Amino acid sequence: MRTLMIHSDYLRYKTRSKTKIAEDIDDEKRAAGVDNALVAFIAVEEDDEQNPDVIVQKAVNEILNVQNKVNADNIVIYPYAHLSSSLSNPKVATQILKDIETKLIENNQAVLRVPFGWYKSFELSCKGHPLSELSRTITVDPVAETEEETIKVDDGEEEEEPNTMLILEEDGQTYPVDDYNYKTKTLKQLIDHELGKSKDTGKQPPHVRLMKEKELASNEPSADVGHIRWYPKGKLVKDLLSDYVYNLVVERGAMPVETPVMYDLADTAIREHAAKFGERQYRLKTKHRELMLRFACCFGAFRILADSFFTWKNMPVGIYELSTFSFRFERQGEVVGLKRLRAFTMPDFHSVCLDDEHAREIFAKQVDMCAKTEADLEVNYEIAFRVTRDFYAENEDWVKQIVRENIKRPVLLEILPKMKHYWNAKVDFAAIDDLGRPIENPTVQMDIQSARRFGITYLDENEEQKYPTILHCSPTGSIERVICSLLEKTSTDKGAKPSLPLWLAPTQVRIIPVTDDHLSYAEGIYEQIKDLNIRVDIDDTQERLGKKIRNAGKEWIPYTIVVGDNEVESNTITVNRRMDDTKEEISVEQLADEIHELTKGMPFRQLPLPCMVSKRVKF
Repeated sequence: MRTLMIHSDYLRYKTRSKTKIAEDIDDEKRAAGVDNALVAFIAVEEDDEQNPDVIVQKAVNEILNVQNKVNADNIVIYPYAHLSSSLSNPKVATQILKDIETKLIENNQAVLRVPFGWYKSFELSCKGHPLSELSRTITVDPVAETEEETIKVDDGEEEEEPNTMLILEEDGQTYPVDDYNYKTKTLKQLIDHELGKSKDTGKQPPHVRLMKEKELASNEPSADVGHIRWYPKGKLVKDLLSDYVYNLVVERGAMPVETPVMYDLADTAIREHAAKFGERQYRLKTKHRELMLRFACCFGAFRILADSFFTWKNMPVGIYELSTFSFRFERQGEVVGLKRLRAFTMPDFHSVCLDDEHAREIFAKQVDMCAKTEADLEVNYEIAFRVTRDFYAENEDWVKQIVRENIKRPVLLEILPKMKHYWNAKVDFAAIDDLGRPIENPTVQMDIQSARRFGITYLDENEEQKYPTILHCSPTGSIERVICSLLEKTSTDKGAKPSLPLWLAPTQVRIIPVTDDHLSYAEGIYEQIKDLNIRVDIDDTQERLGKKIRNAGKEWIPYTIVVGDNEVESNTITVNRRMDDTKEEISVEQLADEIHELTKGMPFRQLPLPCMVSKRVKF
């Protein structure tokens, strides 16, 4: 197979006439086009007929690799016989191109396949960067394994017995998941995903478009797949969320630390814990060492705890780190937007408890903390409570108490036949995206292995060294997934105006002067509002008033103040509230009081952009 891949601003095509080998097409396929597309011109060759499945998979891998590097929103499969003089049978070629399209859709890509066997006119604009024109020759040699195997430890024979899946209600009653009368659509969507019943629509999650459209973030084409670059607005939102988690855990006794991102796999505890985690690792080798990049803060936190002295009087001992960055070598086709990345920011809170009983007490408080984030972030979670069979047999009443008193809604109860990881109980909170799939957010996990593995002990009241029980908690999940959840919510909340929570809105108030004559008055209002710790800016562009108001709406700005002759003459402001379409003449102080009340307890940072919209860079 020969392919020429062009990263284009746009592609437009129109069919002109059929050849004898043309495939039958519907009218909508006679002319089409897409913007920001990776266009793969493909010639299927005679040798490809030996093993079409291998050719298809290798072609898909190459296309995805380039697509992730150039950050194209769409992929176009364009049959192009002119790339080769040794073409395959037309029927085989058509099927191979269709199979490539199917596999790309299975990898959540937006794909346009141009009809085979038609004379066509087309118009294409190449972006012209170093990776915008690439050619590849794909052969039928077996697909090479490009990823190292994940580190494994021998846990004995595999347990083939399936997990038990139930719905546990607040009153303690349990029901088989297939027989339950679901009260919410999202809980059913979580269950379907867990059971592998979810249907892949092939659509791109809405947040991928929104994160770029709102100038928050995009993929970095010059890095590995799944690495994000953040623009000023996105960095502000990310930093505010980081401040929020910091305050949340410090108020609950956490001591912030900072640890390395790289660890030596010659360390037995590091190697065993990495294997228990079971995720793919980024690994690198030097002349004398094999190293891995951390996937969470456990390694550094546990090393600190193992080297520290504490007694029963100090308990619980809380260690917190915002890991920027954590790394997981997710498979290329699994990486999507902010939902699944290879490099991400993980708030990681570890609590050292006296024993299992003490851990259950702290566990309940941390479930409360995770539930609090649901209200503070204005997202909706569905919850899975996962336990081993032995743990559930001994702690069934406690599990039901957590659901009744802390979670207060039906949950998925998953019972594992045996312990597969380091935890015997955990609670996972997940938002549901616009495509009906979970976005894993907060988690609390009870770890009964790591203290012994890393040599973490404390001195009890009898002056004896004891191994503690450790809780792992991420109160929000990764910061990237929080932003993913917030953006997806704007699509799932049908009928509501899309918005971020007020305390996370990059611009909270926009002042819009009707003409340049009103700019001086607008600047005076700006200074008053800014001094009251509110993020405010001025649209001083030369756009018409209506366009300025529409632009503020597109940016989801919660409050706008239009300044014209009446406001200047009466020395007043009229505030327009986006969420409820109300308009009111109030003072600057009243506006500030309203915003401060609605953002009470939330962190604040100044707007890291020029206050004049005309001075801003377009990212």
